[in-house]
Amino acid sequence: MAKSNEPMVWSLFSAGGMLSAMVTPVLILITGILIPLGIIAGDAIGFERAQAFAANPIGKLLLLVLIVLPLWHGAHRFRFALVDLGLHGAKKALGVLCYGFAFVCTVAAVLVAVQI
Repeated sequence: MAKSNEPMVWSLFSAGGMLSAMVTPVLILITGILIPLGIIAGDAIGFERAQAFAANPIGKLLLLVLIVLPLWHGAHRFRFALVDLGLHGAKKALGVLCYGFAFVCTVAAVLVAVQI
């Protein structure tokens, strides 16, 4: 049986998809609509609170999860969208480009999180 990286890619894809579908709309609602309209007090998510959250190890981990998993989901979907559009011959190269981009962005996010 040939070894494959499909289980790892599919687990990142599904976790990122679930996160994108369930959590991201709520974050957009709170930070993009409710706070600007004054429904939620603006000081509830002030700079000092956000900085303290990002400096906390659990906060760093949560922020990384919120950034990295949807990134892998998007890379996977973009790769297969291009394959569906007819780039069957470049399937392997697309995988390297899309997943490589997601990997580089993941490393960059981890480096930024460590420096906070």
